[in-house]
Amino acid sequence: MKFARTQPIALALAMCSLAASAQMGGMMRQPAIQGVFNPVVGTGALYDVTDKDQTKTTMEIAVVGKENMNGKDAYWMETGVQDPKSHETMWVKMLVAKDQNNIVTERIITKIPGQPQPVEISMSMVANMGGQSKIQASDFRDKAESVGTESVTVPAGTFSCEHFRMKDGSGDAWVNSKVAPWGLVKFSGKDANIVLLKQIAGATTHITGTPVKLEDMMRQPN
Repeated sequence: MKFARTQPIALALAMCSLAASAQMGGMMRQPAIQGVFNPVVGTGALYDVTDKDQTKTTMEIAVVGKENMNGKDAYWMETGVQDPKSHETMWVKMLVAKDQNNIVTERIITKIPGQPQPVEISMSMVANMGGQSKIQASDFRDKAESVGTESVTVPAGTFSCEHFRMKDGSGDAWVNSKVAPWGLVKFSGKDANIVLLKQIAGATTHITGTPVKLEDMMRQPN
């Protein structure tokens, strides 16, 4: 399979951007989901996301697989973000493992609309192109203070939630441990509002087929 050189470069930029902020092309910038990591294979959540410009989209995040990596449980976390203009969804799945109080990303595979095969991008390439660190806190409560317990009603139902206020002033989060994989029911912040639309059971991957490595694609001639 051959691609023009500009296509893999554009693909790399899109992938690194999405790995850093779940952003795709003209898609609105997506906030990173934070909470208390509790992965259960086959479970997930669908969210409505509204940014500060009142642009709305949906974001799905689910645990779609489990592997053993260096003696530790590692989980495939898959995120799908819908472009509010084209309504196409870009899917990214990351193999993550818990290391003390952090979640470490070991692999990233994505499926971009219009591309015939999934593509894997190395973590070193993500870092070299300005992507986020591969480490994320597994528990956001060190960065937040508890406000109390509240009943919260969202499209997914009514939940008894612990209300947290972020210490940096970025917003308030309502969490319930039964909502996988991060516990997030609702987030109200300066840059985005996130609301749980539904919980997902029986989740499976949207990315199938053998991925090609982005570095190999970029080495192919025109």
